[in-house]
Amino acid sequence: MRPFLTALTFICGLSTPALGDGKSIIVLDASGSMWGQIEGRAKLEIAREALGQVLASTPADSEIGLMAYGHRSKGDCADIELVVAPGKGTAGAISSAANAMKFLGKTPLSDAVRKAAEELRYTEEKANVILITDGIETCNADPCALGQELEAAGVDFTAHVVGFGLSAEEGKSVACLAENTGGSYIQASDASSLVDALKTTVVEAAPAPEPEPAPEPVKPALKHNVDPILRLKPGQDEPKFVIDATFEIFPLSDMGLSQKPILKLYATDKGNLPPGKYRIRAKLHEATAETEFEATADTLAEPELIMDAGILRLRVLAVEGGDPDNDAFFEITGPGEVREIGYGKKDMVLPAQEYALDMKLGSATASQSVVVEAGQDLIHEVVLGIGVGAVQVTYDGSQPVDDGDLRIFILAAKADIAGKRAQLDYKWGNNHDFDLPPGDYLLRATLDGAVAEQPISIALAERNEVSISLNAGVAAFLGTGGNDKVTVLSATKDIAGNRTEIIGGWGPDWQAVLSAGDYIAHIKGDRGESETPFTVKSGERIELTFAPAAP
Repeated sequence: MRPFLTALTFICGLSTPALGDGKSIIVLDASGSMWGQIEGRAKLEIAREALGQVLASTPADSEIGLMAYGHRSKGDCADIELVVAPGKGTAGAISSAANAMKFLGKTPLSDAVRKAAEELRYTEEKANVILITDGIETCNADPCALGQELEAAGVDFTAHVVGFGLSAEEGKSVACLAENTGGSYIQASDASSLVDALKTTVVEAAPAPEPEPAPEPVKPALKHNVDPILRLKPGQDEPKFVIDATFEIFPLSDMGLSQKPILKLYATDKGNLPPGKYRIRAKLHEATAETEFEATADTLAEPELIMDAGILRLRVLAVEGGDPDNDAFFEITGPGEVREIGYGKKDMVLPAQEYALDMKLGSATASQSVVVEAGQDLIHEVVLGIGVGAVQVTYDGSQPVDDGDLRIFILAAKADIAGKRAQLDYKWGNNHDFDLPPGDYLLRATLDGAVAEQPISIALAERNEVSISLNAGVAAFLGTGGNDKVTVLSATKDIAGNRTEIIGGWGPDWQAVLSAGDYIAHIKGDRGESETPFTVKSGERIELTFAPAAP
């Protein structure tokens, strides 16, 4: 039998939410943390699969939309988008959008819920928001206070929160958003419990259409009268992956095949059916099969489903003989819209045919084909030969930079005919490992008005630790008014008599990182204009104080 679904923890202790008489928006966490793994699978992959499975069973008249955050850029708290507007029959569009979505940025969950509420006109109509998040707020907002605000202003507003992979302590910081609006907080710790959580918040609460008349159940003489058998090819034993299989059974009659399954079985489950003719469909990973059979009251039917499929165990390595690299991304595509993605390694059942395999580890890429044969259990290893460049950035050769706006670029060592270098990789912040094919590269670090470059060489299966100095300090401009524009200019003029603008910002108390050297601070605001020369020294801070204008 399939293991019993993981129990859900209902922190709010409330009844099942009623979403049927109002529009709903699902707010999906598409931040970079969704690449984290649960039981060897990326959380984003589990979320996509669970969302698609649950949306497939939503009533056709449910009005549901999709909003996402963190899916278009890194480090941007404003990266929030209404991807699918709420409406009837949007389940397919939501699933497709989630499957195509990138997972990159931060977690502005409070602003995303607020925008979803506003999209639903929550101050005028009944509205429901279902937040799916694997992290806590990272954009200086208070989910608890937002819940109180929306509850007070809304006509009949409810927020439900599904915490995917959150700890108990993390769950408390977002559970209050649901609690303060009369909604439910549900903790989901794996794929099965995520499906259950989404069914609770999205499907079970929606009004189901009147069920079609089903055949009158007849109590069979046997405890079970159907036990499907799944094989990858004829005569072969059932694969151990049958634990992941699902079976749907449809009644057959003179009117043809019913559109709704009368019974759904999982893994090695057995079931009971009224006597009659049926069609059974099986799905195991990307492989499917179906056949017809007849059930009787006193005989155990064992319909045999031949998948015509094999097992592919993919392993992507950084070096020969090493372990699968969890940073190595792969995508498998084949006929019939077959598509599997993952990191490092994955075991999967695929229809017997040829597939395209594309892989990427840092700046190293590879493409090849792989053939899966029926009944085969194939271990396929691919080595993406790389080395590692470990990069640290300092202000002056000793003081590490601790600033999230720091960017580190890996560029081609050689410039093209126009003098430009290809950008191969980049990361925000300090202290990063770059996976690179062996060869020579140019390392560039930028922060505010400071830029530094340094060559770096990578050898196969070796780690090269490099420290690059910005040769920079910090200039702080204090006492400027809120409407003052601060512009940092070069101290020397060009041949046309103009100074180069290095960087600019607005008061009060603005500061910037600048390369060591001489500059001019140009201040322009309600009090007039002024220019002040100053010098920045490597690894030091200089503070320039501007006195307020006389009354």
